[in-house]
Amino acid sequence: MKIALYSNEFPPNIYGGAGVHIDFLSQELAKLTQVEVKCFGDQNEDKGSMHIEGINSCLNKSDDPENEHIKMFHNLSRNVEMAQATPDADIIHCHTWYTHLAGVFSRELLQVPLILTAHSLETHRPWKYEQLGNGYFMSRWLEANAYKTADGVIAVSEQMKKDVIEAYGVDPNKVTVIHNGIDSEFYKPTFDDNILAEYGIDPNIPFVLFVGRITRQKGISLLVEAAQHFNRNCQIVLCAGAPDTDEIAVETAMLINQLKAKRDGVILIAEMLPREKVKVLYSHARVFACPSLYEPFGIINLEAMACGTPVVGSHVGGIPEIVVEGETGFLIPFESFSRTDLNPTDPRSFEKAFAAKVNILLDNEKLATTMGKAGRVRVLKQFNWESIARITFCYYQEVIARFQKEQV
Repeated sequence: MKIALYSNEFPPNIYGGAGVHIDFLSQELAKLTQVEVKCFGDQNEDKGSMHIEGINSCLNKSDDPENEHIKMFHNLSRNVEMAQATPDADIIHCHTWYTHLAGVFSRELLQVPLILTAHSLETHRPWKYEQLGNGYFMSRWLEANAYKTADGVIAVSEQMKKDVIEAYGVDPNKVTVIHNGIDSEFYKPTFDDNILAEYGIDPNIPFVLFVGRITRQKGISLLVEAAQHFNRNCQIVLCAGAPDTDEIAVETAMLINQLKAKRDGVILIAEMLPREKVKVLYSHARVFACPSLYEPFGIINLEAMACGTPVVGSHVGGIPEIVVEGETGFLIPFESFSRTDLNPTDPRSFEKAFAAKVNILLDNEKLATTMGKAGRVRVLKQFNWESIARITFCYYQEVIARFQKEQV
């Protein structure tokens, strides 16, 4: 079997969970069969049974200040080039809307099945309009039509499966759930006080850690609000970079500065750190905070748990399929606060509930340690890439067989 994997992200150009996913999935699939990776960039590398080819736009590379859609045209151009660079394959596997058009082209030209992995859905991310402008409507159109064409869909969580079926009317029989995984040999408890010192973190004071892009989706504004209610005997480390837009970068910086004016111990690391450093931050943190508004899976929670750190996260998307309430961390819903002592009419009920759970772990180091150990055990049992790749490979075989039968 020759697999053509299409992705906008691939090492060294990774900025989100989808890029991490395809990096490890491709490595494990290459142990089973031949893999052709087509991605956005300048990569050109052979790794035994895996060949990686970066694809660039054939359009004029300079941005046209008079054309607000020039970036979208470059994306579309790359899709054409990506399909042209795939003369043969037994199956096409696309990741994110950025490559869906190429997947549809290749499916029709090669007459082979198309698989989409649902990492997220554009229709559930209206804030992307801030980043893409009217290009957001194009991204939604591309995504919707690709799902109508796809022969199989891999959802990264049960919630994502429901979302795909409801949003695009996909036949439930075409959708399977295969969770993301993690490199648990890399992400494991790793301690280095020198790295903490590099960023001004006091190793003797517990800290709450946030790691993520500056985007509406990750809920960093909610965390900043919640942090006003964190115990005073803690540090708040915000490892936040790669803002979607200049406007949200300015807005987030203002919120963080306001928080700094109200309390000590707020540390901003305004960049996406290499994972060698991030795993040290995960390991030293008392608690990892994930206040996402939308999180189809939430691979960052796996990373924190693999490093032995409990998670306080939103009860949204795939997070409840990772974090076990009361065992590996706590889950905070956005609704149903009337069942608590909080005022259900208070718009900040979520932030206060989030802070309350964080404070439990700040006050109880023993409980945090116990939850952290349980989290790593769960990661080792449930989320390893080798088994995920084998399940994915078997799903390829199933879809190919069904496709060929339908063609007869």
